[in-house]
Amino acid sequence: MSSVRFTEWRKLPVSLSELCINTTLRCGQSFRWRQGQDDEWSCALHGRILSLRQDPTHLHYRAIFPLQPAAPLSSPSLGSSSLVNSVEEDDTEGLISDYFNLTHNLTELYGQWSSMDSNFRRKAPKFTGVRILRQDAWEALVGFICSSNNNIIRISQMVEKLCVHYGPLIGHIDSHPFHDFPAASALAGPNVEAHLRQLGFGYRAKYLYQTALMIAEGRPMGWLDGLRNPESPRLGCIAESAGGMEVRGREGYREAHEKLLELRGVGPKVADCICLFGLGWGEAVPVDTHVWQIAQRDYKFGKGKHKSLTKSTYDAIGDHFRTLWGKEAGWAHSVLFTADLRAFSDKLTAKVEVKQEEAVGGEGGEAEIEEPLITEVDIERKVKRKVVEDDEAVLEVGVRNGLKKRARRSARR
Repeated sequence: MSSVRFTEWRKLPVSLSELCINTTLRCGQSFRWRQGQDDEWSCALHGRILSLRQDPTHLHYRAIFPLQPAAPLSSPSLGSSSLVNSVEEDDTEGLISDYFNLTHNLTELYGQWSSMDSNFRRKAPKFTGVRILRQDAWEALVGFICSSNNNIIRISQMVEKLCVHYGPLIGHIDSHPFHDFPAASALAGPNVEAHLRQLGFGYRAKYLYQTALMIAEGRPMGWLDGLRNPESPRLGCIAESAGGMEVRGREGYREAHEKLLELRGVGPKVADCICLFGLGWGEAVPVDTHVWQIAQRDYKFGKGKHKSLTKSTYDAIGDHFRTLWGKEAGWAHSVLFTADLRAFSDKLTAKVEVKQEEAVGGEGGEAEIEEPLITEVDIERKVKRKVVEDDEAVLEVGVRNGLKKRARRSARR
């Protein structure tokens, strides 16, 4: 690897109760981290390869920089150099602190949620250190478009293909190439949709291409990051107040969620994933099959007017958790979500930690079973027959149809 520069291994004092990377990086938030030998995790992140290890008291990290970057070391959302202008400016420690949201005291938050919720209090002690990542908004958008009716293994494979075919190569570790995430402009070319279909993306190819085109050419530069929670700004920016919290979430969160629904392939659950993992809105509560099961089993949903996962039930679940846990409800939700995954469920019944090379279950579904793909035509048929299932793709079309009807009514006026 003569074309790259290694930094020395360094360390940050972080306890496992504040951050557990073996849990946080496997629970369906991000799809690009690669686990190597000795529980070393690596990912191409903002123009470098970042490698992490952890012991009970410290997070160890090393960065690998290309000597001659193939592209500006920048955020894909912004499209201009914003983090590292040269390999001599190593801001990796600040990037780690920002990416893992280390300014939040997770122990105190766990204590608050436990005092409010007996179910959380029972399950949380075995799942400490689950933090919400502060990812690039564009990466979160693309990753969770791929998550629709999908599982974490296939999502990761799709994201890897996007990076290999459209992202700049940063370097290699043990002959494995690491590509940074492609910018929206890289996915907006005329042949991208056809190529993605050849790569196995199915109907998601159209969603990804059309959304990339909207972000790259149909929206002002920085539009997506303009939806970010001002209390959780980009690295180097000053935090500002996001206003008062309401049952439905803060006004900025609701506006961001509604604007994200204008993009192709984005339904309520995907929009909430982007808000939570890419835009810093801690009150966003993505509701997928796992969370719907949790709501039924532990919080008395599934009866009366909320007996099926309709749009109104989706909203009611989010409102319930926001009322219960506050403006970081999405963080608490992710702890219970992780506890419900089969990859981690043995922690609830045994004192041994199950180690699996393949992460299973994510925001997109269960990993071992490859579910049949649902086409857009199939979804439209379900909506027309009024068959509403616990599938975010069905919710997406239902919401989109509602937006179309609203637009037609406005036009008639």
